[in-house]
Amino acid sequence: MLTGSVLGIFATEEGGVPKPSVDSIDVRLNGVFGERIRDTKHHGGPKRAVCILSNQTLEFLQNEGHPISGGSTGENLLIDVDEEFLRPGVRLKFAHVELEITSPAPPCRTIQASFTNGDFKQLSHKLNPQRTRWYAQVIQEGMIHVDEVVDISSNA
Repeated sequence: MLTGSVLGIFATEEGGVPKPSVDSIDVRLNGVFGERIRDTKHHGGPKRAVCILSNQTLEFLQNEGHPISGGSTGENLLIDVDEEFLRPGVRLKFAHVELEITSPAPPCRTIQASFTNGDFKQLSHKLNPQRTRWYAQVIQEGMIHVDEVVDISSNA
């Protein structure tokens, strides 16, 4: 089984981006407890309860010169797991929480400040299949903390 760690957690009661850094989140079936989702047509709900970004993707984009940082593209979790292991069906097991990746999270204009020339499509799964954010559903509710270990396994 592959393991990684939680490098950053981001959530906001006000909605929008960037999401500020927090020490922990309370993950529920419908999303992060207390977090406001402004666009519920495209974000949130049981199949899009948590948004995840690989630190490898973040660092790649930073090295390309983009001003992206943790929380700036709306992710809840920044994890130290190789992006090639993230795909639908993959399970992420934390100390008290279990998530299952459901789909890529399509980028939108709201996150354009994180990219040179506003090129938010750098996170498009259609253009860059692994370089994207991921949505996950909650299998087991609970708290996730920064620096927590995450075990990665495939359900697909």
